[in-house]
This record gives sequence, structure tokens and C-alpha cells, in this order.
Amino acid sequence: MEIVDLKPRKGAGTLRIGDSDDLVLMENFGGIPAGRLKPLDHGIVIICTAGAAQFEYDGLTVQLGKGDLFLFMAHSVVEKFMSSPDFNCRQVWFSRSAMWNMNMFTKSSLADLLPLKQNPKVALSASDVALFETYFQQLSHHMRNSSLVLYPDIVRSIVSTYLLEVLSVLRRGERKVVAESGDNSQNNNGLHGKKLAERFIQLVEQSDGRIRRVDEFAQMLHVTPKYLSKLLMDTMNRKPSVMVHFFTLKAIENRLRFTDMTMQQIADDLRFPSASFFGKYFKEHSGMTPLEYRMKFHDSGK
Repeated sequence: MEIVDLKPRKGAGTLRIGDSDDLVLMENFGGIPAGRLKPLDHGIVIICTAGAAQFEYDGLTVQLGKGDLFLFMAHSVVEKFMSSPDFNCRQVWFSRSAMWNMNMFTKSSLADLLPLKQNPKVALSASDVALFETYFQQLSHHMRNSSLVLYPDIVRSIVSTYLLEVLSVLRRGERKVVAESGDNSQNNNGLHGKKLAERFIQLVEQSDGRIRRVDEFAQMLHVTPKYLSKLLMDTMNRKPSVMVHFFTLKAIENRLRFTDMTMQQIADDLRFPSASFFGKYFKEHSGMTPLEYRMKFHDSGK
């Protein structure tokens, strides 16, 4: 069955900065299309406010009830969605570009997201619900008042803190799951595989877009490319190449947005064989040319 790219809807019940899909608030559920869906460029924070829902998330059956928080990570597949008639939730959509620009992970590697992939849901306490409601109301207020001075920067600052709060409660929930299950994996092969996957992500992140061959990373880790691929699929349901492209795009976007480097200089810096090859690579994976991407943000003053 074909997998459809899931994108944030437009119209009533949604808030965004201008026409951009980088940050989108949805105050009401509004339904999702049938079939197999995968957001290619967005993470989504979902907080259930009423009713119940059930769906499969990368093959894992997830049930949501009132007060549950769920982190939907980009490139994950959701299908077989069902909900009660009164189901409702609030959603915060954030693109890859928005996440990097808010420096969410300044103090930690994205390898830290591995546990979140395995435990993406947590039941919020009453104080958690009140806290996230406060954040949501602040975001709604500022996104409805675009005439306020520096409002895009204020919105991004609030969202950055909001997402850090999300990571905090999810990690708290992860520790609780481990404690309740009596997980003694510290000495088994599962932990070894997890550490190897984390090390792979760290190496990709540290390469800053300059290494794009999976076999080179496998060689650094002293494993075969086939083994590395199986390991990443088992632990994150991701192909190694997806993670490599993910971090390569981060490196390119940072240079396009925050430097005055020419396309040739970026191509040389990231070890592309030519500026033409670099341009084709970026368009294939982002949907726009490097110049279009740079102009998009420079024209909007972001």
C-alpha cells in the first residue's frame, strides 16, 4: 500500500507564522486521511484532550486517552487509525528546520532520541496538563497577534521551551517504564546494539554532512553495512541512509541560512564533487534548490 506524506492542514483551527509550515498549531483534531501516512518533514506533539484513539505507529499499537502525550517523529508511519466520536487533541507541528534553528539539542546529541522512538507516549499528571495548557495558550495568543514586535522570535522561543518540556516528561516516562519492567539489559546484547546505534548517530552528526556513505560509517564502527542496516531498523526502524541524509540536510541548511557561503563554497566544504551535484542532491531531498531555500528565509527575515 502506498505511503502518503502527512502534512499539516490549513484553514480553520490552525495557526502558523505567515504561510510557513515550519511551526503549526492545531487547536482541534479535524481527522486524518485513511491509509498509511508518514510526515516526511515534521515532528508532531499530540496531547489528547477528550475521548480515545488507537492506531499503529511503525507497527506498534498505540492507545491514546485523555491526558496522554504522544510524540510523532518524522518518517514514522501511522495507519489503522480509529477513534471515539468525542476524540479531540491539540497538536504542535514542527519542521526539521524549525527544530535546528531553535537549538533544541544544544546540550545533547540526537542519539538521545533513540529512547523516545521506543517510548513515544506518556500519561501526563494534572500539573503537566496545566503546564502544557499554559504554553499552548501563550502560543495561540502570540500567533494570533502577528502585529506584535518580534512575534516570530517570541513564538519560536516559546515552542523551543515547550519541546524541551515534552522531552523532559517523555524521558521521565521512559525511566518509569524501565523501573516497572525491572529491565536488566545493562549486560545483554540489546544494550550493546543500542550503544552501537547511538554511536552511529553521533558519528553522522559529527561528520557535519561531509561523510555520506553508509559503508564508511560501518567501517568506523567495525561492522558490516548489512549489520549496521539491520541494527538501525531493529532499534529505530530507520535505514542508516535516512539518518545520513537527515544530518546532511541539517549541515546544508545551516550554511544556507546562517552564512554567506556561495554554492560552490558549500559544495567544496561538504565534499560534493561539484556545485551542480550539490544542487541536485539538495533538491532531491528538500524539494527546492539551494538558492530557493536561501531566498525563502532571507526574504522573510527569518
